[in-house]
Amino acid sequence: MAQATQTVQRNKKDFQVDYPIDWCPGCGDFGILNALHQAMAELGVEPHKLVVVGGIGCSGKAQYYVNAYGVHTLHGRPLPFATGIKLANPELTVVVVSGDGDTMAIGAGHFVNAGRRNVNLTHIMFNNEVYGLTKGQASPTLPLGLRTKSLPEANIQASINPLMLALVSGYTWIGRAYAYNIKHLVALIKEATTHPGLAFLDVLQPCPTYNNIHTKDWFLGKDLGHSRMYNVQDEGYDPVIPEGAPEEVVQQKLQQFMQKAAEWGDRIPTGVLLVNRNVSTYETRILETLPDYLNHPPARRPIHDDKGRSVVDLTPLIEEVRIR
Repeated sequence: MAQATQTVQRNKKDFQVDYPIDWCPGCGDFGILNALHQAMAELGVEPHKLVVVGGIGCSGKAQYYVNAYGVHTLHGRPLPFATGIKLANPELTVVVVSGDGDTMAIGAGHFVNAGRRNVNLTHIMFNNEVYGLTKGQASPTLPLGLRTKSLPEANIQASINPLMLALVSGYTWIGRAYAYNIKHLVALIKEATTHPGLAFLDVLQPCPTYNNIHTKDWFLGKDLGHSRMYNVQDEGYDPVIPEGAPEEVVQQKLQQFMQKAAEWGDRIPTGVLLVNRNVSTYETRILETLPDYLNHPPARRPIHDDKGRSVVDLTPLIEEVRIR
């Protein structure tokens, strides 16, 4: 059950807006937005069937810059909003855009519980290690002991590894990209969007205003003479846990993933790191109880007549879920 199918020829201009975008010059958000436009166009998604759900922070403006349905939610709450949207209307392509603070701090509980469900949607995390909208405080992904330009003292909290948290939460597609490698980012967004289940894409990006440590030059390895980032697929890495895989294969693949997810510093892995086809989607589980769910999802059910009077009859629903 894919989220998007090739139906019409699209151009990324179909998803662009005609008003100014007010991120700081040089921000990685521009690269992510550009890649999102291009990926949706190449997938043939119809703008009126795309919903972009954002939270608070610089990333929380992204949904305003996509010519599609956009939802600006509360701080840390884009995932539960997106879950409700997707389950109400499974035909929609639903993409969450949220920052590292929005996702890994106030939204961490929702991030974990979304993984338990494995709903068929895509979560793109803008990861620059700081709270850019509120003057550069340390986010949960800034490593312990680092002091970016707006911090009065070095960070005294350990960082969260988003890839590891996604794994233990149950995400069935996990990848990492770099905001300025647009071609690779487009490919990963497309893979994440067409994955049947919950996909998480961690996008590393510089914050030219507040993060003066992990800059564009740092990611490109100007101090090393080579880029810190490498594509795991170029080295023959296979991220797939096949459907019905025996336990020893599952454990081997998970161990392989954790080794890659732990790498940071002079070598930073990007690409598709995990595809777990051994877990059912939430929609599939619903069908076991409500076989007609996809034919009559909540969004298609009439709620009033031509005079605005309610026509909702809960009796059939109660009968469907009644314990016999």
